[in-house]
Amino acid sequence: MNGQTVAILENRLGAQIVELVEKRGGKALHAPALSEIPDLDPAFIAKLIAEWEAAPVKAAVFQTGVGTRALFKATDELGLTQKLLALLSACTVVVRGAKPTGALKSRGVRIDLSAGDPYTTTEIVAQLATLQLTGERVVVQRYGGKNIELEAWLKAQGATVLEIPVYRWAMPEDTAPLVKLIDALSRHAVAAVVFTSASQVHNLFDFAKAQGTAATLAEHLNASKVASIGPVCTAALAQFGVRPQIEASPPKLGPLMNALEAALAQ
Repeated sequence: MNGQTVAILENRLGAQIVELVEKRGGKALHAPALSEIPDLDPAFIAKLIAEWEAAPVKAAVFQTGVGTRALFKATDELGLTQKLLALLSACTVVVRGAKPTGALKSRGVRIDLSAGDPYTTTEIVAQLATLQLTGERVVVQRYGGKNIELEAWLKAQGATVLEIPVYRWAMPEDTAPLVKLIDALSRHAVAAVVFTSASQVHNLFDFAKAQGTAATLAEHLNASKVASIGPVCTAALAQFGVRPQIEASPPKLGPLMNALEAALAQ
């Protein structure tokens, strides 16, 4: 990466991406634009399990590994894990990608339907479309925000959606690195910016709006090499007029870093 500055907006895996950039000869500017805040109410989980027992669901959709593990941690503490496992054994279990698959398999849960690459809502819907959902109840393990597209599709099929919120996305407490990033972009001092989720995009532009710098942010981003983890993230960037020069294929960290390194070597 020839000593060029690479901005990284990832939080949870931020340190890992910083290390990868620096190992490849880049200079990392770590400016997290997202934080995960626990949003799991034990009383809500207990109530959900009771309602699930009273009125069984057709399918349960798991979207993230961290959310799946948080759910089981809550049921462990409530003494309800065996009930949850029994309920899952009686419905169709749908997963979005390897991480929730691994979390469920570690608990001995059978996987019935699995979204294909690139693991977006489109692939989840394709799997759910094989089921008759009219008049049925579907449990959806939410990620940081509502999956509005998935919820709307399920309701259009005549299903009732039961959400499990386990964490929510918010701005990081320390926003000084974001101020530094926006300033560096304005001075054209950043060679590339790495986005690993659509929520990072929305948070960055919301923050820039609050700082009075949103009007020029897209222009400054487009002056650098913008790297997107995949099509969902690319679509979010497009909403703000940002044109990624790099998109990982498949949408994973390894291919993203390889594509970024190749672009910066040119």
